[in-house]
This record gives sequence, structure tokens and C-alpha cells, in this order.
Amino acid sequence: MDWDGYRLVLDLGYATLPRLLGHWPDGAVDAVVITHEHPDHCVDLHGLFRMRFYGRPGGPRLPLYCPPGVLDRLGGLEPDVDLHAVFDLHPLPGSYRVGPFDLTGLSLPHFVPNAGIRIEADGIAVAYSGDTGPAPALAELGRGADLFIVEATDHDGETSRPTRNLMTSTEAGLWARRAGARRLMLTHFWPGNDRAAAVAAAQVEFEGTVLAAQEGLTLMLGT
Repeated sequence: MDWDGYRLVLDLGYATLPRLLGHWPDGAVDAVVITHEHPDHCVDLHGLFRMRFYGRPGGPRLPLYCPPGVLDRLGGLEPDVDLHAVFDLHPLPGSYRVGPFDLTGLSLPHFVPNAGIRIEADGIAVAYSGDTGPAPALAELGRGADLFIVEATDHDGETSRPTRNLMTSTEAGLWARRAGARRLMLTHFWPGNDRAAAVAAAQVEFEGTVLAAQEGLTLMLGT
């Protein structure tokens, strides 16, 4: 997210670092937010670490907002270096002022500690669930958001599990409606799933605009 020149990155999973460098070739971001420790949400943070550790030794540390476990997971990739040499760690859940943003992280159910993220500036709010099962906190997280980004895994048999840690597209639409969000973006698609079908399923519950996350998609907020 680029807001008046302040660059905040939200989750760095597989192959996200090359896309980030496509926008900002120097990798000079101002803050990073990671929802949880699963590699599809954090593994390319290690690539960003190496750029800073070896390319800019001794520079200011990069603010990193994340739940417990993220740096432990990444530390296993290269245990002989200290990730804290690059990252200034701020734990989630919690609330912070981050550049121009008010950032709030709320605990949401998943297999590991996971923080849904709400970012607000100048009356515009973006909310992002990370990976999550259905939970009342989703309505609070996405309350009136200009854009609510919600996971919609649509994995077979998910709704019959006794403990829910993922959601369907229809459930994503339901929680976006309960939150009163303006727009819904579906993400975290199971490999091979039809994204158009996911959008149609979400529209059963949510009457606002429904988008499917796509590689390279850019959105203007507040429009």
C-alpha cells in the first residue's frame, strides 16, 4: 500500500518479493505487516531481509508488525544470522500508529496465531483477514471498510470440520455484509478453484462489489 509516499507491505508469501520489486526496485518499504507464520504469507520476508542485511548493512531497522512465531519460522532458514538486525519487531494483536496509518491487529482463528489487519488513514479503511475461520471479530475488523480482503479457500469438506480455520466464498460474503463493507476482495484460493465461481458464491450474501484477487491488480482507494 502506497499512501502519499509511505510504503506499507501486507504479507509477503511465495513470489511476492519480485512483484514488490517491480513496483519499488530498491525494495525501500517503510513498514511490513505479516498476519501469521505460514510460508505462503511470510516466506519472501526472508528475501527482503537479505536485501537489507547484505545490501544496506547498518541501516535503520524496518518496522515489522506480526504475531509470535513469524521470526522463529524464518530464522530456521538461516539460523546463523539475526533477523532482529534488520527488523524492529512490534507484536500483534495490538494497535499502532504506523506512518500515516492507524493499524489494528485482531486475533482470528487459524492453525497458528493469526492477526486480521485493519489499516485506516484519512477516513479510508482497508481490512484483511489473513487466513481465518468464521468469527464474530470479522465484523469488527471489516466494519464499514472501503475494501475488505477476505480469505475464501473453498476447500472440500471445510464446513463440516468441528473446528473452523478457513472459510468459503459464501462465508466471506456473509461476513463482508455483516461488517457493512463497501467492497469485498476474495483471496487465498485453493489451487485449481474457479475464481469467477468464487465471486458468484460471495455475491449470494454480499450485494456490494465483489472482486477476486489477481496478480498485478492495482486499486485506488476512496474512489
